Amino acid sequence: MGTIAVTGAASGMGASIADRLTAQGHRVIGVDLRGTEVEADLGTPAGRTAAAAEITRLCEGRLDGFVPFAGISGGAGRPASLLVSVNYFGAVGLLEGLRPVLAAAGESSVVLASSNSTTTQPGWDPRLAETCLAGDEEAARALADAQVDEGGVLTYPATKAAIAHYTRTRASDYIADGIRLNAIAPGFIDTPMTRAGRKDPRIAAGIEAFLRSVPAGRAGTPEEVAELVLFLLSAKSGYCVGTVMYCDGGLDAELRGLDWPKVRTPQE
Repeated sequence: MGTIAVTGAASGMGASIADRLTAQGHRVIGVDLRGTEVEADLGTPAGRTAAAAEITRLCEGRLDGFVPFAGISGGAGRPASLLVSVNYFGAVGLLEGLRPVLAAAGESSVVLASSNSTTTQPGWDPRLAETCLAGDEEAARALADAQVDEGGVLTYPATKAAIAHYTRTRASDYIADGIRLNAIAPGFIDTPMTRAGRKDPRIAAGIEAFLRSVPAGRAGTPEEVAELVLFLLSAKSGYCVGTVMYCDGGLDAELRGLDWPKVRTPQE
């Protein structure tokens, strides 16, 4: 059994992941704004620094796994810049702060939270993702707030695209330290965050239309995402490095299936 830190552990997918890890006998260090062992605002550099220091103290210098699942959606009148700081920098900044204790474990696993919105929701600005990846939080926040983007609805997929790109491009660097870096791209999951979105008159109709387009015919559950996270944390996925796994009821495949090269028969 190992010691694993989970952000966003107070509710939704993070809580489901933390509960299942605890049931398996792992030592879970939960992180959230409140109601967890480590209380911190990951939307600020100071909050991330404090969280990294406290996790390092609690894990006694060795962390076997990290699941940065804290995140917020667009809507609810929040500034777009807040999504930048929480969704991207709150995950990547804390991960980089915890890299020494993850490396100290010898073999460790990190599962980041991307989203299928990166491929199924058009209109987001790739410059925002690129600015996040450049590590310039101030510039990324300014760019997000300067866009015509009600409540950060289009900022959300940009931050999640940056997470996916970070996973794909940095995995080989992390594995050199024995840290397996992977990500999950959930679709619409039934959580308190998404339930709030369905009540927001500005985006509720769009969400319902989106759900009708899911081939599986329903929203996903936090438990389904949690089971995939547990697999990626475990030794059973030891050869998975730099993957972005979709858990979205088939929507990405439905929309992007024709992007694959044509399969030729022997007669062609």
